Amino acid sequence: MDRQEFERLALEHLDAVYRMALHLTRNPEQAEDVVQDVYARALRPKAVASFEDRSADGSGGMRSWLFTITHNVFFTKVKKDKRRPQAVGEFFSEADDAPLPDEPPPAWNQASFDWEHVDGRLKAAVEELKVEFREVLLLWGVEGLKYREIAEILDVPIGTVMSRLHRARKILADGLMSDGELVQDLGLGRNDDDQGTEGMK
Repeated sequence: MDRQEFERLALEHLDAVYRMALHLTRNPEQAEDVVQDVYARALRPKAVASFEDRSADGSGGMRSWLFTITHNVFFTKVKKDKRRPQAVGEFFSEADDAPLPDEPPPAWNQASFDWEHVDGRLKAAVEELKVEFREVLLLWGVEGLKYREIAEILDVPIGTVMSRLHRARKILADGLMSDGELVQDLGLGRNDDDQGTEGMK
């Protein structure tokens, strides 16, 4: 891939990279700084030469690659500021009916997490999640990435992705179920066995 084509593909994902940076930093100015760092790294001659396209049309591979850089840039900044979140115990098991690692997010997820149109109350609840949960949920739900792709971006096992996603969805469900109007608006179900997570599956 020549540099001109590389730059074209990279810039196509500028909005997605900024959106992810904003989800991570929760600060527009800091998100802009992260994006600048991401593209400064991505457009280095050595990076361009080493980029390996593993998708059919180049777009998916480029997006995942840029998300990996975004993740690394953000946590490098966090580490420097000595604010990196503590590791989460990976003992939460995913639901039995969870999609397989290479399956796309279910239809409810794609609809509910269209970030441009998502209910403000749900958006606020997502933003309150710890960063390790929020990042996985948004990569899966907003960006529509598969477990395998998220695992590669975050450099963690697929099981870690699944457990963090499961935990994020449960925290969201438990928190949202206290708002009856929101439950009705989002079409979330509840039964005695699942304690409010059924509608989030």
